[in-house]
Amino acid sequence: MNFKTKHSAFTLIEMVIVLFIISLLMLIIIPNINQQKKAARSKTDNAFKTTLQTQVNMYDGSNPTWDALAKDKYLSNSQLKKATSDGYTINDGVVEGPAAK
Repeated sequence: MNFKTKHSAFTLIEMVIVLFIISLLMLIIIPNINQQKKAARSKTDNAFKTTLQTQVNMYDGSNPTWDALAKDKYLSNSQLKKATSDGYTINDGVVEGPAAK
């Protein structure tokens, strides 16, 4: 007697359908990731700007600069570095920025 063993495997049609579904999901997800990244960066920049403005408002001196704020411990070294590298400025006590990248 000849008994054939049955092998279980995916058919070509099943594989094509799975790849098609994955492709559709990728087409939907990838553009949304870029939009979410831009929104997150905008919210982060606004929060940092608010923090900087709060520190400028709390500063006792008359002409606040980033270096003066850092020297008097109103800003940490990492905040000073980010404020200067991202192009934030102080004009008449108002924080402006960040510079366009």
